[in-house]
Amino acid sequence: MSHVSSHSPHGQSPLRTVQVLGGGSARSGAHVRSLTSGLVARGVRVTVCAPSDADRAYGFTGVGARHVPVPRSNDPASVAALRTACADADLVHAHGLHAALRATLALSGRHTPLVVTWHTRPHAEGARARLLRLLERRVAKAAAVVLGTSSDLVDRARDRGARDARLSAVASPVPRGVVEHGDPDLLRHKARAELGATGRPLLMAVGSLDPHRGYGTLLDAARVWRDLDPLPLLVVAGEGPLRAVLQRRIEDEGLPVRLIGRREDITELLAAADLALLPSSWESRSVLAQEALHARVPLVATAVGGIPELVGDAAELVPYGDEKALAETVVALLDDPARRELLKDRGSRQAATWPTEDDTVAQVLSVYDELTEARPLP
Repeated sequence: MSHVSSHSPHGQSPLRTVQVLGGGSARSGAHVRSLTSGLVARGVRVTVCAPSDADRAYGFTGVGARHVPVPRSNDPASVAALRTACADADLVHAHGLHAALRATLALSGRHTPLVVTWHTRPHAEGARARLLRLLERRVAKAAAVVLGTSSDLVDRARDRGARDARLSAVASPVPRGVVEHGDPDLLRHKARAELGATGRPLLMAVGSLDPHRGYGTLLDAARVWRDLDPLPLLVVAGEGPLRAVLQRRIEDEGLPVRLIGRREDITELLAAADLALLPSSWESRSVLAQEALHARVPLVATAVGGIPELVGDAAELVPYGDEKALAETVVALLDDPARRELLKDRGSRQAATWPTEDDTVAQVLSVYDELTEARPLP
């Protein structure tokens, strides 16, 4: 365990931090809860400014933080509420672009250090993309330190004018859902039977049904699998705006694909799969990739964003949008049990190298120390 001293040194009062969360990302919400728990345990006072439903979802007050409800919007009332909450803070830490913009506006005219963590990047085109670039530039220049969860996000922050951008040690998430107690083989058989994959390969994809997820390419690849015997079943867990379009394609083309919507038992379903598939146009530290490697499920993913550095040699990587490469890689893996076993072993070793929650807290506290070392005595 990383050793971090109590943060009330030399007679100073405890370090007072405000964590600003937009509430739109499950990844950043879980990260802030984990970070908050570690900070409180080390004597740091934490106020979490987030939408009212965020505390119910993540339990910030349950781990010792004070929660101040602040809406997601950038309207004057929201910024004013945040400004009041940050009035006596030694440091403010915002998570995500829109939370960081609110914090930047709220701290205008003050000298309170601002730390920003970029967990992901927005997906936008045209005029909206240009606006997002301007917002990123404003936030990057306002922050004392920008922490990026993947190297390409660190590069992006530097490109946007960040004075100090660093790779963030973000702990891998606790697997979603709770695995039932019992015989793993029996549970696997039960999950496969429920999905209709008894006696056939089960392929699993998880994520919102959005354009950047690459599900169109995935359905293109599934056309190739129709010729296999036994016929693989692709199951996609998630909801989103492309649901109707994807379902229409599945039906019109007779594809061996099931859209099963949002599920609370992803851990069990993933453990029952033969392969996990991640066809996105961009990811930072993909939750699915981390869960697949933890669960010893071979992963086929696109070589984009933070995926290559996250998985190393523990997954098969293909170019984004290349349905031929994706289909051929899946077919080859299904026909090569030895290769699948090798990827399982590599996945376990790779997962063991990822940062722990203690690593995350230790890095963040070191940044806080740098920025607040000149705090006055009480």
